[in-house]
Amino acid sequence: MIRLNDVTLTFPDGESRITAIDHVSLVAHPGTVTGITGPSGSGKSSLLAVAATLIRPDSGEVLIDGIDAGRLSAAEATELRREKIGIVFQQSNLIPSLTALEQLVVMNELGGRGTRAARRSRAVASGRAATLLDAVGLADQRHKRPHQLSGGQRQRVNIARALMNDPAVLLVDEPTSALDQERGAGIIELILRLTDELDTSTLLVTHDLVHLPRMHGVLRLVDGALVEAHAAAVPA
Repeated sequence: MIRLNDVTLTFPDGESRITAIDHVSLVAHPGTVTGITGPSGSGKSSLLAVAATLIRPDSGEVLIDGIDAGRLSAAEATELRREKIGIVFQQSNLIPSLTALEQLVVMNELGGRGTRAARRSRAVASGRAATLLDAVGLADQRHKRPHQLSGGQRQRVNIARALMNDPAVLLVDEPTSALDQERGAGIIELILRLTDELDTSTLLVTHDLVHLPRMHGVLRLVDGALVEAHAAAVPA
């Protein structure tokens, strides 16, 4: 579960400061997708960065599975992201030289402690990567490189990669922005299904209002403040 309690974030703006997030509180339960919407510049991306522990807020709490990220050192926060948080960026940012399968397997090598015991074996990682590619409908595309995949397929690899470490929290930034309506709807359906199957707590930023009725909850931000919220139901 992810919980933000009264979070405020400001940035320097000349001799003053500009407020990006203004006393926002939210909770995303396991097995639910909470949509975050609002006009450009409303603080959506900043909120996602704070939830990902990439930016430390000025005040308030960020709790990931009960862990207060604000009390962690930079190294501990990095480890928390590796173990508890999956991030799906707006652009897939796949490595051109790697196959779809290798895009996932390499996640097992990043940030490891350098001992065999500290990382799952490459064989186990390859098995999980294959399982995830099958889950996103790309089992038959596992040996293709990014230039051989469509935009929707690359985004599916992006989602599978974010799930490689079995995160408790999944943070998704505009996953349909570069896709047509049909492929975008497929990506949303995929995120909803995997959230349910893997019991993740998912926050999803989107400008595409057509998908919001399918979310378990919706938050609307304006000028960094929460102006409307439909709370997510907790799955039975």
